[in-house]
Amino acid sequence: MDLIFAEATPPGRGGVSVIRISGEGARHLAERLCGFMPKSRHAYFRTLRDGNEDLDHVLAMWFEYGASFTGEEVAELHLHGAPVIARRVLSVLSNLGARPAEAGEFTRRAFLNGRMDLAEVEGLGDLLEAETETQRRLALRASGGELGKKVMRWRDMLIRAGALVEVSVDFADEEVPDDVPPEVFDLLKELRSEIDLEISGFPAAERLRTGFEVAIVGPPNAGKSSLINKIAKRDVALVSDIAGTTRDVIELRMDLNGLAVTLLDTAGLRDTDDHVEGLGVDVARRRASSADLRIHLSDMGKADPDLYAEGDIVARSKADLQPGDNGISISSLSGQGIDELLSELYSRLRQRIAGAGIVSHERQVAALRLAADSLTIDHDLPAELVAESIRQTAVSLDRLLGRIGAEEYLDVIFSSFCIGK
Repeated sequence: MDLIFAEATPPGRGGVSVIRISGEGARHLAERLCGFMPKSRHAYFRTLRDGNEDLDHVLAMWFEYGASFTGEEVAELHLHGAPVIARRVLSVLSNLGARPAEAGEFTRRAFLNGRMDLAEVEGLGDLLEAETETQRRLALRASGGELGKKVMRWRDMLIRAGALVEVSVDFADEEVPDDVPPEVFDLLKELRSEIDLEISGFPAAERLRTGFEVAIVGPPNAGKSSLINKIAKRDVALVSDIAGTTRDVIELRMDLNGLAVTLLDTAGLRDTDDHVEGLGVDVARRRASSADLRIHLSDMGKADPDLYAEGDIVARSKADLQPGDNGISISSLSGQGIDELLSELYSRLRQRIAGAGIVSHERQVAALRLAADSLTIDHDLPAELVAESIRQTAVSLDRLLGRIGAEEYLDVIFSSFCIGK
């Protein structure tokens, strides 16, 4: 593979800028800049030079083949964080024959060199995108190989079951019984149960990873935009006494006690002769229908019957003008009841992520569904078909980890990574 380099820290002024070089000859290239490199996984203070010109005083590190993130030789130069220094060093590296890394190329090499499986790669991508503590914890579990360890245990169960089946086939003419041993079906039943449990936890895990959408719906001038502004503590939406001010859906991304939630401020729901407002109402109904949950807000505390679904929240607005004790009442002017509303929202969303597993990507759950479909527990099948069922299940699990059939996913997965990772 080519010798590649990139700035691994975000561009711009900072305390330190890290430049990473990966590929065969990384040590030699670094030594052309700063002299003798330390032994693997040690750091030395060096002067970086371009010919006879000093560029910077740096911390230089080198990782030998098989001991780095990518699995290749890797050299790291920790520069002072002035952008002009990083630009100059990157230019020198290019002149010396290395090329700039593409987005995600370091991680891609780690995958191709067997340092990570595909589920770990996806977890690392999620970790880089994490906005909340819950997302961070889920991504850290995935990037740390938790799913891979689970799959390896499942493979051990398949290997044990497959070996027992092969014995019954290969020694059918000997004194070994030719029926499939009961232990095989016990193993396959246990495995199927565990795979089904992981599949059932996918919707909740996916929501943890991507976040929830919550639509605020209600008639015009119910206080929907005022509510979202109060929660955001800034003017996100335009507020006016004129009915029908909100025409498009306005989004507010927030961290609700560790859950990623996007609040949707929608157009007031009513029949109207205004063509543009009517389009806004249509959009509001579509987005609200597809949201995970709806907050129905109105002066009277009533839900829209066409949009209401079990689990929705019904709240009464303008509590400062018309006090009441029934249900949740809020005032966007004084802030009354808003903490209670958010607490109730968190409680209801929290219920929806109960039982979340580690599988949080559609590609992963598709491989698990194939594995489950391949796994037969039919005691009447001949041993040869049981053996084939076991083999097909193992193939699907290999797809889950990217050991086979990963090519179609690689460009999509790594395109979301930043340069330098």
